[in-house]
Parts: sequence; C-alpha cells; structure tokens
Amino acid sequence: MKQRLSRETYLRIQDGLRTRMEAQGFDGLLVDDHHHVAYLTGFFHFPNERPAAVWLTAKDCILLVPALEADHAEKQNTVADYVVYPEFPGIEDAFSILLSKVNPTGRIAYSPETPAGRVEKFRRFAPSADWVMSEIVEEARLIKFPEEIVLHREAARISDAMVEAGLKLIRDAMAAGAPLPSEAELASHVTRFGISTMYAEHEDVVVGRMLAGGLVYTGKNAAFPHGLPSAERVKPGETFILSLGCAVGGRFAESERTFVMGEPSAEQRRYFDVAARAQAVGTDALIAGRPCSEANRICLDVIREAGMAQYLRHRQGHGIGIWLHEPPWIADGDDSPLLPNMIVSSEPGLYIPGHGGYRISDTVLITEAGPERLTTRPRLLDDCIIA
Repeated sequence: MKQRLSRETYLRIQDGLRTRMEAQGFDGLLVDDHHHVAYLTGFFHFPNERPAAVWLTAKDCILLVPALEADHAEKQNTVADYVVYPEFPGIEDAFSILLSKVNPTGRIAYSPETPAGRVEKFRRFAPSADWVMSEIVEEARLIKFPEEIVLHREAARISDAMVEAGLKLIRDAMAAGAPLPSEAELASHVTRFGISTMYAEHEDVVVGRMLAGGLVYTGKNAAFPHGLPSAERVKPGETFILSLGCAVGGRFAESERTFVMGEPSAEQRRYFDVAARAQAVGTDALIAGRPCSEANRICLDVIREAGMAQYLRHRQGHGIGIWLHEPPWIADGDDSPLLPNMIVSSEPGLYIPGHGGYRISDTVLITEAGPERLTTRPRLLDDCIIA
C-alpha cells in the first residue's frame, strides 16, 4: 500500500480548517507544532530549534521552513507554498520574514503549543493583528478522514503482528533451550520487525517522530505503567507486558497484551480477570455521544467494585492520531462527547507493587454502530499463556 496521503486529501484537510476558521471568526491561522504542520501539509521532519510553521488563510497555505529542510519538503510533495529562511537564529527572525510577507490583519489563531515568547514575537512583528489562542487544529484532528482511518487500520494490523513477533522470539528461545530474552532485547526485536514489515510491504514509508516501537516490562517491573525496557529477562512463572505500536503514514495504533510464562497462579488469574473485564466493559462503553469521563467511570468502576482501586494508576485511555497520545482523554475531567470517526485507546490497568502489572490495550474506532476494535490479537487469559 501507499502510505502518504494524496494531495487531494491534504487540500480537504486544509479546507476543513478554513470552514472552522470562518465559523469561529478567524481571518488566519499560524501554527508551529510539528504535529500540526504534518497534519496540515504532509511535511514530516525532525523538530529542533529551527522552527517550521504553517500560515493558513481563506486563500493561502504557506509553510515556513528553514533552508536546510526546503529540499526535504519538496521531496515529500508538501501541499503548501514555501517561505524559506536562511538559518536559526539568523540575522532576521524566521517569523519576522514570514509575517512581513503575509502582513496579517484581523483575528489570527495560534495554538496552545506555541511558546509564550514566540507569541510575543508574533505580536511584535504583526501588531495590527489580533492574536488569539485557539484549539481549532486540535478540534479538527479529533475526527479522522476516511483516508486516515485506512492508515490507522494498517498500523493496528502491524502492531498486532509486532506482539506476535515478540512472542515468537520467546518461544524460539524456549525451543532452543537458550536464555529467554530481556526486556531490551524484546523491544529492539519488535521495533526492527515493525519497521522492516513496513519497508517490505509499503510504498513511500512516512518517517515521523516514531515509526515503530514500544515498552516491554516483565515481572515486578510491570508495576511501573511506563517503565522503560531494561536488561531484566523474561522468567518462568512471571507475567510480562508487550506494549507496542507503530505509525503508518504518520497515523498511529497501539496493541498491548499481558502474558503469563507458564501455568498462571490463582493470584495471577484473579488480577488478569479483573483487568480483562475492565477492558471489555470499558471498550463496550465507548459509544458515540457518551462523555469521555462517563466511559472512563464505567471502565474503572469494574476495578473499584472488585476491591482493587488501590492498584489503579491511570485513566482508561486517550485519543490516537498523528501522535500516540492526543485528545480526547478518556478520563475524569474530559466531558467532551465521543464522536464517530474518533480513534482512541482502551487500556485500563492494574499495577501491584512488588508483584507486577496487568494491562490490555486496543486501538478503537468510534462509529455510529458502536466501538470497533482495530487491534484484534486475542486478549483472553487462555490466549496469553506461554507454555
């Protein structure tokens, strides 16, 4: 398949923003977050001190780009006109160069991600404009275009395959009587597998901030929800978590499963059963129109009612899109409604200090007909015993 979205799709994304801008009374938009830049134009790059930004009006879409990235933007068929500045910090500020060319007036939106010091530059370089912080791009990114959903589906398929690749590495070691792999070895192996799968099967692979990877925790380390892979090896009798994901065309998915090495103990079965029930109930609760906070409450109440509230460490889930964690937040405090064509994670977990962790995550598409799991790797305990 071809990963990169078409020019026509990016023009529709830009027109969608223009419609929102008109409805909210904005005459222009200036965003410098690299995810927003990629979303609006298809320009993926390594963000650093040299700014890249998008200026959008009813008629124009302009990419501000440093000279060392201009050829890179051309190679990606970026859907924008260019204003190229020589270097950072440069004799003249990059945003001074841009704003002197576009001469903004009226009500101009900028994103919350823009640093306060940079906003002051906007106001200094374009004092006739009314600069207003707005989440207008974040709002647009919540709802996926059909072409984006195709990419998320493929990312989900590969994420599931990465989980299977991790299990194969363990089983191959068992069959050979070799030492079981470490967390770091598993993480490295599945990352290589995900990347090599894309390059073998796809055209024009889009490389962004992350292409494939994830977290691997075994035994007591799994009690840290975002612990980093170590030299600790998978051991018989312990649980381990493969928390993996990838991006296809810059659109992410994640697949996470908890496994048991050998016959589970009664204690392991009890924890696994509660985590699995919470994930199943919580995923079924992801209904279009329901507030995110209510879905979170329904999900986590399964754990609370099982008498395990002390092992909760986080919300049910989060949005997934051009980055792995983005709005909406399936959590207390986010009362916004779930809407069709949102993509979210469903990943409640239990974390027992000194024992381990239990988390199952699926990438879920919100539809009018109900939630659809894009990741499909079996998640019940009988499917997650490695013997």
